[in-house]
Amino acid sequence: MAEQESKKIVEVNLPVLKQRTDSVLRGAGGFAVSTVKLPKAFWPVAQLLIRENPITREELAEDLDRLFEVLYQHPLSEHSRSFTTYLRKYKLLPNEESTENLIRFLVKQVVARSPVEIPDVIVEEFWSFFQELISAPELKGLVELNLDIVRLVLRTYEPLLVELINKVKQIRKVNQIAVTDMMQKSQVLRGDLRILRRQIKAIRYIKPFLQTDPKDFSAQAEIVSKMVREFGPLFIKMAQVAAANADLLPEEIASELRVFQEDVDPMLPEDVMQAFMEVFGKPPQEIYFNFDIDKPLKSGSIGSVYLAKKPMTKNGVEVLVPVIVKVARHNLEREFQMGSLAIELMLMSSQYWAPHSKLLPFLSAMSEQIKEFTKGFEQELNFEDEAMIQRRFVDRSKKSNVWHVPQLYFSSGRILEMEFLDDAMAIKQAIESHEERSRTRFQRKIAENFLFTILEHLIIHQEFHGDLHPGNIMVDADAQLYLIDWGNAVDMNGRWALIWNYLTAVLAGDTDRLAKVLIEMSTDPEGNEQRFDEIRQALDETLAKKQITPLDKKILRTLYREGQEGLHRRLQAALQLMSNTYQLGLVVQSDYLHLSRSIVAMAGTYLNMYNGVSKLTMTADLIKDLSLFPVNLIKDRLSLKSEEVRRILTVGE
Repeated sequence: MAEQESKKIVEVNLPVLKQRTDSVLRGAGGFAVSTVKLPKAFWPVAQLLIRENPITREELAEDLDRLFEVLYQHPLSEHSRSFTTYLRKYKLLPNEESTENLIRFLVKQVVARSPVEIPDVIVEEFWSFFQELISAPELKGLVELNLDIVRLVLRTYEPLLVELINKVKQIRKVNQIAVTDMMQKSQVLRGDLRILRRQIKAIRYIKPFLQTDPKDFSAQAEIVSKMVREFGPLFIKMAQVAAANADLLPEEIASELRVFQEDVDPMLPEDVMQAFMEVFGKPPQEIYFNFDIDKPLKSGSIGSVYLAKKPMTKNGVEVLVPVIVKVARHNLEREFQMGSLAIELMLMSSQYWAPHSKLLPFLSAMSEQIKEFTKGFEQELNFEDEAMIQRRFVDRSKKSNVWHVPQLYFSSGRILEMEFLDDAMAIKQAIESHEERSRTRFQRKIAENFLFTILEHLIIHQEFHGDLHPGNIMVDADAQLYLIDWGNAVDMNGRWALIWNYLTAVLAGDTDRLAKVLIEMSTDPEGNEQRFDEIRQALDETLAKKQITPLDKKILRTLYREGQEGLHRRLQAALQLMSNTYQLGLVVQSDYLHLSRSIVAMAGTYLNMYNGVSKLTMTADLIKDLSLFPVNLIKDRLSLKSEEVRRILTVGE
């Protein structure tokens, strides 16, 4: 009997128990699935905290609404009055305790997953506010609406939350900027150390140079060439300046240094690529056709030059146009600064291996002079500055048939794009392309055009190219000039009187006037004024060594007696002296020092144009071209005007 009743109870209750078990299992499964979805729902809010830019209230409200939509679907947040007290008792439906647990779970998730540390004081203030709110008697019946209450409270405090989050972002950004700045500065320091180590290592060639036979110029030239290449851009610039005045150097050394006027080691392909990514954000192959990153057309101390083709629209038709692309070397400013430092360290340390009280002022002045010399190169390091100068001279060149400047198409700090000169070639190459009979005539024509160009720049524009060594001048078959590489220009406004006094003082051997001019050009005129007698005495000794005597009242007779060689010697002294004033304990201002450098470069280039031609012919040409400059200027302007008229008439027909 008992067995039958038990069997009957089981048969009656089994479906109910089974149904309840299935319900519980389904609820547990739904609970697990919904809980897994919660971290994903928090991700949009977390992204607002992660990103660098400030957030807005609209963005925060939108992401919070999406978050609460997911939270509403969670089993703990589903409210149904049909559920039994039994289920509430066992926390299968939220009661006050489970609601608080859910809120604590949500807050814990936000705090744990936030990439920005949330201060404890903010969390504690939130819980204090929540406890006061939830304990209010009038809210006891609204516990089941807890998520609505939380969302309502959050919506009220959204402006405050946005402000707090953005403040935390700002603090983080400031810290990141500071850390990034520190990292960049440390990288600059590491880079400087590598440059300085290489440059100081290059100075080791000085010892074997001094140990060579003083008359073995070939061995000396080889050592100088190695040192210049290893030291880098600053020494290459100095080598170009020295080579421009080849008459002042032994032929073996001058010949070795001329290489640096024509070409130096090219940039590494990765450096060229880095420059294009920095400027354009893409490699050169995506901008140009036939851009061979491994084979530059030419390389110099500042950068490398490439020949490529670029699509351009001309007369409404797209065509491939050959262009010249000039790319600046990386970290040039640091190269020059470290170069100056390396030389200064070498000069200052030399007092330990050659101690002498008289050496110290000389070494100190030489060190300061190198600083001034380096300062003058700084404007060449930024291609934007070069582009401004080049555009200025492009406009001026349109008024002449004698000299030209390539048209610029694009400019940036490290990349220049300009017109390709199809018919022009290097001076040496152009001269050698002529037969011996016509070569001299062609050389003299180039020199005539070169002198005309310099005089026009000096007199008409009062500004001229700052580095006119042969590598920066190209010519065509008609001896017309094409001036390139406009990284440096010399402004003569306000300097004419001082330069004129300097030249006439040197030519006349007037050390009294020369001392006054050099003191005025120096970086410390007041201090050097007190050393006037000492400087004048040093100038007397210097000019005497160069066999330059004062002209006094018998100017013509003295010049006639000295002849062409004497005049050449006086001109050489004028060119040399300003660059070597450190021997007098003077430091010439950077502007005047680079004016001297420019004059040396132009004079050296002019002399090289007469290579193989008698000096008598050169002197006659110089006097003739100087005296006929006004006439030649008028002829040049008239020829340009006649060409314009001819073009207009041709178009009219």
